[in-house]
Amino acid sequence: MPSDPAPPQRLWRLDALPRPLDAASFRLPPGGTAHPAGEGLDVLLVPLSGGGLLDLGDGGAEVRAGVPVWLPHGSPAELTAGPDGLEYLAVHRRRPAPAGSGGAAPGGDPACRLDRVCALCGRLSEESDARYCARCGAPLDTD
Repeated sequence: MPSDPAPPQRLWRLDALPRPLDAASFRLPPGGTAHPAGEGLDVLLVPLSGGGLLDLGDGGAEVRAGVPVWLPHGSPAELTAGPDGLEYLAVHRRRPAPAGSGGAAPGGDPACRLDRVCALCGRLSEESDARYCARCGAPLDTD
């Protein structure tokens, strides 16, 4: 029985906080597969070296270094590295923390709560559904 190809190895990750963007680079060994499209997220995939095949449910297309690919959210994208492997950069909007996670997003990042910080006085609202600052009454940026 053949073993499953190795998952992608993360080489680098954007760690600065706060930030509205996530980015990380990965290496897939020859024949390795990954599913780089995020649920609810558009992903910009930038192949850095090597190549492979990207299947969006339509049979697939060649992926090669230096040619960015946009993956629309919800796409069934499967990336398979070619014989030389594949290194790529994945960039997308930062994921919100999952409900009930205690504020930590996947990877241990705290949830972004900038929409709950008053632009006028800087107070963080404790209420997740607050529309106005409890200290000064200014509307919160909840859009």
